[in-house]
Amino acid sequence: MQIQVLGPLSAEVNGGSIVPTAGKPRQILALLALYPGRVMPVPTLMEEVWGTELPQSALTTLQTYILQLRRRLGTAMGPGNPGAAKEVLATRHGGYLLQVPAPSVDVHEYERLVAEGQSAIEAGDDPLAAARLRQALALWKGPALVDVRVGPILEIDVMRLEESRLVTVERRIDVDLRLGRHTELLAELTELIARHPQHEGLHSQAMVALYRSGRQATALDVYRRLRTRLIEDLGVEPSPQLQRLHQAMLAVDPTLDVLGGARRGSTFDLYAA
Repeated sequence: MQIQVLGPLSAEVNGGSIVPTAGKPRQILALLALYPGRVMPVPTLMEEVWGTELPQSALTTLQTYILQLRRRLGTAMGPGNPGAAKEVLATRHGGYLLQVPAPSVDVHEYERLVAEGQSAIEAGDDPLAAARLRQALALWKGPALVDVRVGPILEIDVMRLEESRLVTVERRIDVDLRLGRHTELLAELTELIARHPQHEGLHSQAMVALYRSGRQATALDVYRRLRTRLIEDLGVEPSPQLQRLHQAMLAVDPTLDVLGGARRGSTFDLYAA
C-alpha cells in the first residue's frame, strides 16, 4: 500500500485506489494513515467524525465505515487474499489500526528526509542538507489532506504538518543563502513574504537575498513595509534581531556577505543578541 497525505489523500493497493468518496470514511482513513501501526481508540475516531455531540448510533455507524473501508481494501487486494483486509485494517481492543509499514506513508518519508537534512546541517554539510530538504519538500503535492473535511483531531495534525513544512522551507533557504544562491531565491521569497506578511524570519531571508543581489534599497523597503504592517496590525516594532539586521544593511556590515556570515546559524539570527 502507498499512502499520500501531503496534498490530496491518496491510498493505493496494487494500483487501485481505496479512498472512499464519502467524507466521514475519508476522515477515518486519513487519521489511521497518519499513525500506521498505532491503535487509534474508538473515542478518538468518533470525536474526529462527530466532534463532542455524538449521535446515538455513533458506534454502529463507525463500525459501518470500517466495514466499507475493508471492502475497498479487499477488492483492491483481490480474491486471492481472503481475510487480508481484516489483517491490514485490524481491530484491536478499544480501537483500530492500519497495519502498513511507516515508509509506505509519505509523511514518514518526509520526516526521515528532514531529519537527514538537519543532521547534515549540524555536520556542516550544506550541499547535502539542501539536497535532502529539497527532496523532503518535493513530496508535498499541496496543503496536507486538502481534499478531506477535517475534524478536531485531524485539524491539529494538519496544522502540525503545515508548520513543519514552513520550518523546513526556512531551513532550506538558510542553507541556500549560505551556499550563495541568493539570486535564485528571490522569486520564491517574494511569494513567501506575500503569503506570510508578518513572518519575520522569511522577511529577514528576503532582505539578505536582495542585499546580496545588489538590491539594497529593495531590501530596506521590505523592512519598512514589514515594520509598518506590524505597527498598524499588532502595535509592535520588529524584533531586535530584525532591527539590527536593518541597521547592518544601512552600515554595509561585512557580516552580511556570503562568506562573512555564520556557517550554521539561521539568517534571522545573524544579529541575535
